[in-house]
Amino acid sequence: MSSSGRSNHKLWNQKLMLPYILRRILIMIPTLLGVSIIVFFMLHVTPGDPAELLLGERATDEALLQLREHLGLNEPLYIQYGMFLKRLLKGDLGETIWTRQKVWIEVKQRFPATIELSIAALIISCVFGIFFGIVSATKQYSILDYLSMIGALVGVSMPIFWLGLVLMLIFSLHLGWLPMSGRLSIGIELETITNIYSLDALLTGNWAAFKDAVWHLVLPAFTLSTIPMAIVARMTRSSMLEVLKQDYIKTARAKGLSRFAVTMKHAFRNALIPVVTTIGLQFGVLMGGAILTETIFAWPGVGKWMYDAVMQRDYMVIQGGTLFIAAMFVTINLVVDVLYAVINPRISVR
Repeated sequence: MSSSGRSNHKLWNQKLMLPYILRRILIMIPTLLGVSIIVFFMLHVTPGDPAELLLGERATDEALLQLREHLGLNEPLYIQYGMFLKRLLKGDLGETIWTRQKVWIEVKQRFPATIELSIAALIISCVFGIFFGIVSATKQYSILDYLSMIGALVGVSMPIFWLGLVLMLIFSLHLGWLPMSGRLSIGIELETITNIYSLDALLTGNWAAFKDAVWHLVLPAFTLSTIPMAIVARMTRSSMLEVLKQDYIKTARAKGLSRFAVTMKHAFRNALIPVVTTIGLQFGVLMGGAILTETIFAWPGVGKWMYDAVMQRDYMVIQGGTLFIAAMFVTINLVVDVLYAVINPRISVR
């Protein structure tokens, strides 16, 4: 494509970008509505009574009836869902059954911990996944290629909860190198601004707290990153192998360009589109996968909060947390789609 053609194509994409984004936002509405319906009715048909959990097994029938009436649990399911949807349209996710705190307030309190863990895991998975993917593609059928792909297969197959416990056993209990749980050590003081501890430590110049916060991130972030790392590595390898076979790569080599320049400037840039797609989707997966990791490492984020809510049959927390994660997931997908046109102007936005 000529430079004038690329320029016209870019201008055309820019004109269509805003309508495209608005269209995608409108599509998010029925998606989130469907998620809310599925989660609501699945929760209410599963065994268990929040009123009994709150009052205990010795509670009288009268006390249980009064509590169910207060919580609105004695109404038919369609009426309960209508009440939930009415609150949702006002931006109200309801109140937690146990603490009577607003669900949205608790989400805001816990989300910084989850986003900090997810971003750390994403950075690890991108750095190592892309590196091993490039090495595997450029050294195809070598011992490095085989080792990288075996490692990717192990990473995809290994359960997060098992890996977390093993890493905790080795690096925390036996070697004592890394902390076992939590976000900061006892005695470390930190002025919070964003509640993302590593960022707050940098903003306030508290290097002791920054080191401690990062040290606490290592085990849970690496545990959470293993599956995305393996997927990114495999996708990078596959995309790079396809690009390396193209004629323009052979031309670049024939011109005498260095191996590094051919690999990174020509091959990797053009192989980046499917990799970006994978990374974007994996970030959404990280938000959901954080539930197990946060529970294992006692990380006080949205995931552990939702796990505790499942154990306590706190409907409002489960519904609100699931909707929040679903909204994050579809938003990330939208951002990834928009990035397509930025990374590769040849892609049309329709």
